[in-house]
Amino acid sequence: MKKVLIGMSGGVDSSVSAILLKEAGYEVIGTTLNLFPNVSCCSYIEVKDICKKLGIAHYILEGKDEFSKYVIDDFINCYSNCKTPNPCIECNKYLKFGLMYERAKELGCDYIATGHYAKTKYSEKYKRWILKKSKATLKDQSYVLWNIPQEMLQHIIFPLSDFESKDEIRKIAKDKNLSVASKPDSEDICFIPDGNYKKFLEQNSNLKPKEGNIVDTNENILGKHNGLYNYTIGQRKGLGISYKEPLFVIGFNKDKNELIVGVESELYKKEIIINQINLLLFDEIKSPVKVKVKTRYSTKEADAEAVQISDNEIKITFDEPQPRITPGQSAVMYIDDIVVGGGKIR
Repeated sequence: MKKVLIGMSGGVDSSVSAILLKEAGYEVIGTTLNLFPNVSCCSYIEVKDICKKLGIAHYILEGKDEFSKYVIDDFINCYSNCKTPNPCIECNKYLKFGLMYERAKELGCDYIATGHYAKTKYSEKYKRWILKKSKATLKDQSYVLWNIPQEMLQHIIFPLSDFESKDEIRKIAKDKNLSVASKPDSEDICFIPDGNYKKFLEQNSNLKPKEGNIVDTNENILGKHNGLYNYTIGQRKGLGISYKEPLFVIGFNKDKNELIVGVESELYKKEIIINQINLLLFDEIKSPVKVKVKTRYSTKEADAEAVQISDNEIKITFDEPQPRITPGQSAVMYIDDIVVGGGKIR
């Protein structure tokens, strides 16, 4: 019997995933990551109750130090350098598919699993294991999984990959009389449950309100800001500027402590460079390849051409200019429903 370690958050997705794995004949072990002092994204008691009901073992995996180093520090560093981070992507790389994978090997597990909506499989065409979108297109989470090491894909199971909607998952939970069947999805950053990331930064870093000029691309002063970390590319609200047409945040000058704004047309970019790249479908991209690219989790894919320009950089040229390209966010490349790879927008 194959053994699998599944990350369990106390939500309906991971709970149903554990059920599906057990019904498929795996020996299932549940684990919950303990990541942040005084803040928990789940109820350990609730998870233990679910595991007891399913008849599977459960362990709490300590990861506070790793979470602080790889997720919290990155979050603060990004905002300190006028970038907008996605902490879930860092957590996936270093905790859920890093620390948890190491724990799985210690426990003699053949696989790890999570409740993500994505799919892994072996491709005869590409002669390697690949990461694909799930069938639940509206819930697909392949975007936040681009930096999983390629060699790990064959050891990952996503039990929800072939379901088409969250309603199907909730029905399974209800049929199994799980208390989490109607539990709402969490959309907050787990370590900022009140959603106030500005307060979190001020309480946990050296970032504090610091007034500076709001300028246009010609360096005309249009107003004042109260700290660059309070703003992100594409932001329109909260600028406090009266102008003949809507203004948006289009950039930052950290050295001068200036917030740069412009009209909507100035939000668009034709080319971007991504670094910290991780390729899953190819070992490298020597010559230009046609791809579709997502530059934020919530944005639509855009047609583009990608080519590697160094060991750790890829240039992406869009067929049509794209808005709100944000340094610090991830750009993820696809061919059809397969993840080619991704990187951080420079």
